[in-house]
Parts: sequence; C-alpha cells; structure tokens
Amino acid sequence: MAVRPILKWPDPRLSTRCETLTGDVDALIADMFDTMYATQGRGLAAPQIGVMQRVFVMDCGWKEGAPSPMAMINPVIMAAERIYEAGDEGCLSIPGVLVSVTRPKAVTVQWTAPEGDIHMADFDGFEARCIQHEFDHLNGVVTFDRLDVGARRIAEAQYQEYTK
Repeated sequence: MAVRPILKWPDPRLSTRCETLTGDVDALIADMFDTMYATQGRGLAAPQIGVMQRVFVMDCGWKEGAPSPMAMINPVIMAAERIYEAGDEGCLSIPGVLVSVTRPKAVTVQWTAPEGDIHMADFDGFEARCIQHEFDHLNGVVTFDRLDVGARRIAEAQYQEYTK
C-alpha cells in the first residue's frame, strides 16, 4: 500500500488519547505494516502516523526471521502481571533514543482483529512489552512520560542532540 510519514515528538497528537476505531480498516492497517517494516520497527500505533484511532500493528519476530504480524483494533489490557521488569525501549516517534522503562512482565489483552473477530490472549516477554508500548500511544503516552524527572531530562537532551 503506502509508507506514511511518522510523527516525531513533541507533535501534540502523540500526547492525545485516541478515539474508538470504527469502519473499514484494511487500507490503514496495510499502510501501518508497510510503514513499520520500512522504518525497521516492531510496532506502530495509528497516532504515530497522525490517525487518532485505537489501532496498532506489531511484528515482534520479523527481524529474527520468524514473522508474526498482528493488528489489534480497540485493544483493552484486561490484566497485567504484578511482577515488573525494566527493559530498553526505542520509539519510531522518538528516534535515536533508547530508554529503560519498567512494565509488567505479562498482560492479558482483548482486541478486535481486522476481520471483525474478538480475541483475548496472554502475552509475555517482548510481546507484552511491545503491546504495552503501543497501547501507551493510543492513550497519548510516550516513553518519555514513563521516566522520572532526571532520566527524562537526559533522554530529551539525547533526542535534541540526535535531531540537530
């Protein structure tokens, strides 16, 4: 389909909660996958391309040769593990910066698939982290928002240096 431009922080749309997605999404999802793969990402949320709707795509294994593409429409995190784990995260909307974010190790998610079926499944490890990262985008949250004041100041300075 088409590779779309990715919004870069501090675009205000990245801090805006998205609306429930309705209607035909096939072209949007195809564009999102094309954009994610072209930019070497593992996940991409609709607001990152300026579409303020609750949908994201991900493929956590394609870089290792085991593609597992998935699109989640109107996802809901139904449960989250009470054990947390810190891990480095990058973001296509904040290029050049890797930050440590603490998140639940596992989540249970309910979502609608592009064909209209409702699914619920448990995810752990990197998939759980990716889902939570993209889910944050749907709620207007970026990785900088997950940092304490000092870490955020350092990360923002790295980003400013990267974007010069």
